[in-house]
Order: sequence, then C-alpha cells, then structure tokens
Amino acid sequence: MNVYESLLELIGDRERVSINETVLEHHSKGIAYHAPHKPDVVVFPKTAEEISRVMAFANEHRIPVTPFGAGTSLEGHVIPVQGGISLDLTLMNHIIDIRPDDFLAIVEPGVTRLQLNEALKRYGLFFPVDPGADATIGGMAATNASGTNCVKYGVMRDQVLGLEVVLADGSVIQTGSLAVKSSAGYDLTGLFVGSEGTLGVFTRLVVRLHGIPEATNAIKVCFPSLETAAGAAFAILRSGVGPGKIELVDEATIAAVNAYKKTDYPVKPTLFIELSGSPSSVEEGTKLVNELCEVEGAVSFVVETDSLARAKLWEARHHAAFAIQAAYPGKAMLSTDVCVPLSELPDAIADTRRLVDEQKMTAAIFGHVGDGNYHTVLAFDPNDADEMARIERVHTHIVRYALSRGGTCTGEHGIGLGKRAFLREEKGDAVVWMKRLKQLFDPNGILNPGKIF
Repeated sequence: MNVYESLLELIGDRERVSINETVLEHHSKGIAYHAPHKPDVVVFPKTAEEISRVMAFANEHRIPVTPFGAGTSLEGHVIPVQGGISLDLTLMNHIIDIRPDDFLAIVEPGVTRLQLNEALKRYGLFFPVDPGADATIGGMAATNASGTNCVKYGVMRDQVLGLEVVLADGSVIQTGSLAVKSSAGYDLTGLFVGSEGTLGVFTRLVVRLHGIPEATNAIKVCFPSLETAAGAAFAILRSGVGPGKIELVDEATIAAVNAYKKTDYPVKPTLFIELSGSPSSVEEGTKLVNELCEVEGAVSFVVETDSLARAKLWEARHHAAFAIQAAYPGKAMLSTDVCVPLSELPDAIADTRRLVDEQKMTAAIFGHVGDGNYHTVLAFDPNDADEMARIERVHTHIVRYALSRGGTCTGEHGIGLGKRAFLREEKGDAVVWMKRLKQLFDPNGILNPGKIF
C-alpha cells in the first residue's frame, strides 16, 4: 500500500499532502534539544471531516499520527518518533465565532493566541493565556499551557469550556458546552486538555474571554537576596492586591541579560510585577506593593504605565532564555520547568543555581513566583557525551528536588519525551490508570505514540 497516494485520494488536494524533504524536516522537531525524527508524510487538513477520514484510515492500517501546531513545543510533543503521519493543523485557523456577551470564542485549533487577541480588541476583550511563543490554541490546550498571566487568570484547562475531538477511529465527539459551568457527567474536556495529542485530535475549541483592564502598570523591584524577594512576593499575594503577573529572576540571570543586551540592570534578584484593573485600584495597589517591598528591604522600585515603557521594563524577564542562547551560539537548549509549593520556591531556585554553578554551567533561572513554577534554561553540545551526561544529571536533580518537596516534574511544558522518566516517580500507580485510559481511547496506539509513557 502506498500511504502517500492513499492520503492524496482521501484529501483530494496535492498541495496538502506532502513528502517534500523540507516539509518533512520541519515537522521532525520542536524547538528544544530532543532528537528529530521525520514523519513519512505530512497532511494539512482543513476540516474535521478530513481529519476523521485520515484517522479512520490510519487506525485501520496501524499508522502513527502526530498532531502538529506551531511547533513551539519544548518537550518534543510534536516529534513523530515512529514516523507515520504528521497532522499539521495550521490551516484550520478560523475564528468561528466571538460571543462578547457570553465572554467566549469558538475557534479552530490552528488559531494562534496573537491572532485571537487581535480579533478581540474591538470588543474590549482578550484571551489571557500567554506561554511566550505565539502558539496555537489547539497546541496550548494539548499541553495545558499557562505562562505569566496564570496567577490571575488560571491555566489553559481553566479557559477551555468545550471541545470537538476526533478520536483514533475517526469518530467525532463533543465535550463541554457554551455554559461557564456544568455538573453533567465526567469532565471529558478536562481529560483531553493536557493529553498531548495522545487521546484525540482537537478540531474546535470553546474558550473563555476576559475584559481588557482599564489600567495596567509594570513594576520592577530589586532585592538584596532571593529570600527577601520571595518574602515580598508572598506578602503581595497575601495582601489581596491580586497581581496579574509576578515573576522572579535571579541575579546571575540578570547578569547574563546585561551581557546579551548591553544593559546595566542592577545585578540583584528581581521581581517583575503587573497590576491591572481600574486606575484607582492600580494606584492603591502600587502603593501597597511598594510598602510591602520596603519591609523586605527592596533596593530599587521602578513603576511604568506607558505600554512601550512597560515592555522595556519587562525586557530582562523576557530575554532571559535568549541571553543563554546568545552566549552559546550553535548549541542546543534544554528548557525545563518544575513546580513546587510556593513556600519552597526560593530554596528550589537557590538549589538549582548552586548545582549549575558547581557544574560550571551558565543557566537562566526564572520563576512564576505566583504559582511556584520555575524554569531553567541550559545550553549544551548534544554531540559531547560528557556534557550530555552532566545535563541529564542536572535535569534529574532539579526534577527530583521538586518531587521531594511535594511538587511536580512539569508545571506547564508537559511530559512529551523529556519528562517520561519522571511520571511514574511522581504519580505512582495512577500511571496504570492513565495507561488504561489511553488504551480505551486509542486501542491500536496510533495517536502520538512514544509520548507521556
């Protein structure tokens, strides 16, 4: 059987079924360090019906299918490790409906977050999940993405009200509804969000929207130590101010950004905070944040309200990973995330910094201090066996430290390929039941095989 010719017949458009080497190469990898593997063919569907036909064909012939969105995955989710079909959903990029009075939108999986937010501006609404990259909504749902805004608005699972999903055998189901809550039956929407393309392919998503705040500011505060910065962050969270963002960057990362950007930011542990709401609430909140930071010994406190100035102020946070890349051109990047209870975050970051310093590595370390999630970005040569071994030791230590403190091996990147070794350590016998669910939805194991387990 010629899979390419069969898929051409199913799709009926030679432009949307490709075995071009450049296209195969593009779909062989994410943006992190995991070894690439080419699919045998790439299909660009435009409708749920086309996906249903492809899935039924693939299931009948036991052909692996790996969904692909923007390709910004950090844990290798989009790599077709067993070849087969890479199902590129970027042509399914239509915003089907915006319902401003219901604070929801209905979108296809290939719609990106920036595309959606651009369309929402005219309604005074926005979609809050911001993982950094201009990821697709489908991909963000598949990994339960979050980012800097989740301290106020929650993670992707909190934003998805309903799904249309094509299952492994080609059947199509609807989960959830247009209502903001439901107690009807099992929460299949919550099950599919975060399933990393292993249980089904999203073809339509109903997502929550939020009002654009009337006023927003950005605050950058430097502290003498990680402990005092964390103490201020916890005081702010307890105060009821309700920051939209609250991020912590350690001093070594600030130094790396200075070298990269030729800036002169104070080389101190730094909190980046965003407050939003009515002008009066932002003003009062800023005063309170200032007082709380002073109690913890803050050495500088900068506030910006202009949008361009706010972007400039956040630069050190947003360029942390780029600084490491620039310092080591041509090297691969490991970007790992773990999540710990809030009270454990300062010690966790300090432990990671101690470890990478001992190993004589340069690392960017920054955290979503509002939810205990932090990231470590390391550069390495994948062809150097000794360096690879050191990277794996550091990675393993970071994860096991988080698990030993009651945390999780990943707060927002997902398991994919990179965290499979730690799932059993974290979840124990619950993994058995996860595998049974996988077997139930995908008995032939064709959907994104090799991921999670």
